[in-house]
Amino acid sequence: MTALTAKVAEPTPPPPPAAGAPRRRGVELALLTGAVLISVLGHLLVGLATTGRIPDPADRYAAGLAAAALLAHLAVRLAAPYADPLVLPIAVLLNGLGLVFIQRLDATTPGHPTADDQLLWSALGLVLFILVVALLRDHRVLQRYAYLSVTTALVLMLVPVFFPAVNGAHIWIRFAGLSFQPGEFAKILLAVFFASYLAANRTALALTGRRLFWKLRLLPGRVLGPILAIWLLSVGLLVLERDLGTSLLFFGLFVIMLFTATGRIGWIAIGLLLAALGAYAVGTLEPHVNSRVDDWLNPFASIERGEGPGQLAQSLFSFGAGGLLGTGLGHGRSFLIGFAAKSDFILATAGEELGLVGLTAILLLYGLLVARGFRAGLALRDPFGRLLATGLASIIALQVFVIAGGVTGLIPLTGMAMPFLAQGGSSVVTNWIIVALLVRLSDSARRPRPAQEADE
Repeated sequence: MTALTAKVAEPTPPPPPAAGAPRRRGVELALLTGAVLISVLGHLLVGLATTGRIPDPADRYAAGLAAAALLAHLAVRLAAPYADPLVLPIAVLLNGLGLVFIQRLDATTPGHPTADDQLLWSALGLVLFILVVALLRDHRVLQRYAYLSVTTALVLMLVPVFFPAVNGAHIWIRFAGLSFQPGEFAKILLAVFFASYLAANRTALALTGRRLFWKLRLLPGRVLGPILAIWLLSVGLLVLERDLGTSLLFFGLFVIMLFTATGRIGWIAIGLLLAALGAYAVGTLEPHVNSRVDDWLNPFASIERGEGPGQLAQSLFSFGAGGLLGTGLGHGRSFLIGFAAKSDFILATAGEELGLVGLTAILLLYGLLVARGFRAGLALRDPFGRLLATGLASIIALQVFVIAGGVTGLIPLTGMAMPFLAQGGSSVVTNWIIVALLVRLSDSARRPRPAQEADE
């Protein structure tokens, strides 16, 4: 009896941790190795095609890219060991391909080299990636700074109004020979604000309000008013600056995150309707936008007038010349597009020299990156994290759609930078910060929990 009592009184050992996703850091390292090798091979092929010899700094380029990728991998391995193993390699590969395309276009525009500057901006982006991954140990900390984020975003969008326009848009700050596009950073801050506000008011957004029709409810002004005012103010500033691409991005981001928070598909329908009305109004009243709409409707009009092909026509010619497998790196003629060949139209270079197969592979890389962001959002347990991951992934998706649609003639051109691929220091730095946040969010989503917490 005594032995039986002692056996019953014996304390129960604590439950083992719930099974979680494997870390897969070895998979990430292997994929990073492949991404670096592909980028270095592209660098060598461009040098052989344009100059007939291997580029002189090829060894330093390879060593620098490998060292940067290894440092980023070590930061993830130490600070975010459960992060998605695909996010970082995809970003490194896209950034490396962008450097290859810019180097290739530099060879045909010797008076305007930009590859070295882009390399420096990419290095700065990787440094910020490492800092964000290492210092931001819990993404929920960002929720405390929602109103500071939106205030900073509005200031960043307002400042370029006081600087001269560049190519018809007030989106740049030029100082001491350097150029800076603050709207690129504002999109991250607005995503943080939207996620924080919608997470805090998700119950009121989903359950309150007067029913209009079907599943659509008219939300009370005290709930929808603040976020709607911030959105209208940000879009109004961008329209004032003629930065229609970013205004379209912010509009799409707002609608997507509102739909994610409420689960009501009616907001998607209203968003598409408002986008169509706004696009019609701006395209009719704004001469700069109206000319882009005219080019979109008839891209070969300048040829018919005897003025030669415009940028969109040259872009379409480049895609047509690439065919299925492309002309090969360094053998295309997309440089004829002009000053925007390295920024707005760099996708035309990819389509011409890599063909439909290569272009599809690049778009699939973007699709996979966006899908991993959405997957992290679905797996996260806190509403703020789910909304933030969805918003950050949507930023990349919207940018790719707007740019790819513009250069292929699907929609009018809006003048944005393809993430990681196009020339633009502000863009590449911002996208590396987005990738760092996605790494942190995916680490929180995949990290195993104790059995008691998992049961709750």
